[in-house]
Amino acid sequence: MTPAELEAVAVDVAGSAAAFLRGVTGTGEALRTKSSPTDVVTAVDIQSEEFIRGELLRRCPDSSIVGEELADEVGGSGVGWIVDPIDGTVNFLYDLPVFAVSIAATRDGTVVAGAVADVLRGEVFSAALGSGARLDDAPIAAASSDGLAQALVATGFSYHAERRRQQAAALARVLPATRDVRAFGSAALHLCWVANGRCDAFFEHDLRVYDWAAGALIATESGAQVELPDELNDDLVFAASPTIFGPLRELIVG
Repeated sequence: MTPAELEAVAVDVAGSAAAFLRGVTGTGEALRTKSSPTDVVTAVDIQSEEFIRGELLRRCPDSSIVGEELADEVGGSGVGWIVDPIDGTVNFLYDLPVFAVSIAATRDGTVVAGAVADVLRGEVFSAALGSGARLDDAPIAAASSDGLAQALVATGFSYHAERRRQQAAALARVLPATRDVRAFGSAALHLCWVANGRCDAFFEHDLRVYDWAAGALIATESGAQVELPDELNDDLVFAASPTIFGPLRELIVG
């Protein structure tokens, strides 16, 4: 399948999963915790991922799937999927209206397509490698920021206390130099909002690949400059308008 065809599958499945979640919003209860007491899973996370996996395998048999909640599946087609069934589970748990479904498609390990469905706004962001980024099929582009002092920056926080202390130090450097900072609780949506200019930048440490795989491609294809974790253990995910990328990164890394 081409990247455009994989994008179409991701858009359709993410939209269907979002429709399922709209029907159960407000019913979530913490089922268990994962990496820390603040890192929660609900039964709906698992139901959503089961639904997504079933739809992806029906449409693209013999795919590999990496998901947040369930064991990996290994297929032989060369096509893979990276799935976050609810990005923003804590928001979902507290009935706060910012959470998403994120699905990225890979070809031989490279992300080539992705979709992020904003569940309650009913929006679907998407991209295919080399073909630009879209919101509900309309082209989108990252903002051309007027400078760091006018930048609205999004961020998020780790589930681990020591990492949060380090993130607070970075935030203390960024906040005085920018228009303002927002933390909405969904890395996938933060990246998409950089892609369509709702935010000028986003940074967060300690994310997992299912948090950023689709959103990072969407941001890149929109014209944003994007930095992702590398093999040297730099765990920063950072996307920004190219005009502010350099000076903002200096503040983030200290």
